[in-house]
Amino acid sequence: MTQPEGFVTPENDGKVCKLQRSIYGLKQASRSWNLHFNDAIKEFGFIRNEDEPCVYKKFSGSIVSFLILYVDDILIIGNDIPTLQSIKTWLSSCFSMKDLGEAAYILGVKIYRDRSGRLLDLSYALSMTSRYQANPGEGHWTAVKNILKYLRRTKDVFLVYGGEEELRIKGYTDASFQTDKDDSRSQSGFVFCLNGGAVSWKSSKQDTVADSTTEAEYIAASEAAKEAVWIKKFITGLGVIPTISDAVDLYCDNNGAIAQAKEPRSHQRSKHILRRFHLIREIIDRGDVEICKVHTDDNIADPLTKPLAQQKHDRHTESLGIRYVSDWS
Repeated sequence: MTQPEGFVTPENDGKVCKLQRSIYGLKQASRSWNLHFNDAIKEFGFIRNEDEPCVYKKFSGSIVSFLILYVDDILIIGNDIPTLQSIKTWLSSCFSMKDLGEAAYILGVKIYRDRSGRLLDLSYALSMTSRYQANPGEGHWTAVKNILKYLRRTKDVFLVYGGEEELRIKGYTDASFQTDKDDSRSQSGFVFCLNGGAVSWKSSKQDTVADSTTEAEYIAASEAAKEAVWIKKFITGLGVIPTISDAVDLYCDNNGAIAQAKEPRSHQRSKHILRRFHLIREIIDRGDVEICKVHTDDNIADPLTKPLAQQKHDRHTESLGIRYVSDWS
């Protein structure tokens, strides 16, 4: 960086100014902040999760503390209030920070606490309507109207955690065959539940055309298995759920897809499947995932792939941990 115009001293005429990039809001600033915070928090005894670098943990006997960092927002969780206070005091001595008290929102999600200690509830509403906003037709406006009706009907709905004696991850996967009439691609969906509520879920259109229901279900199961591997690694790093050392149960309602995953064979109808989807076979062989059969009526990933009758939809969402306030208040 050259010297500013008018700033000339005889003894420093041939020198230039050194730019401290981390303090000028350039693209390196966020990385520099993250490295600085990581070094500082490790001095206090925290260990960073290898699979989620923004999550830290600290164990001291039976006392457990977790710290979650999102840019410059920090969420601290633990089972001992004095320990949490000491963490906040230490952070205040290292950084200029403001204590906002108990968390009310995190990443746009509102946190509701039941003071009886029974439940931890998260309210949310998801909408995917931007896909056709450039040139909407009458059918699209009708779909948006139905979504708004659904949001109005479910404005008092919470995602509830609690009530299970044993903490165990359970996954469900499903697919609908050639849902998109424009490109004949299928819809995949999976959901993973822990302690009575959904903790990870996804609904997306497959990026390749499937020519059978079995192939569509197999592709969906492969994507769900990869998510199960990440969840298993992440929770193992937290060190608070002993059952995570067992294989994650992944439930699928298609016998053909289960057979393809468990017993690799070459069939005329399946030999064209892309190689990357066969990763599920290796995941099952090494014991990370156990794929199991579930009846179609009990597959709670169904709402993520297709429209359902209200009674069946409500039954599945209840299994996902979604409750009305009136059901438990």
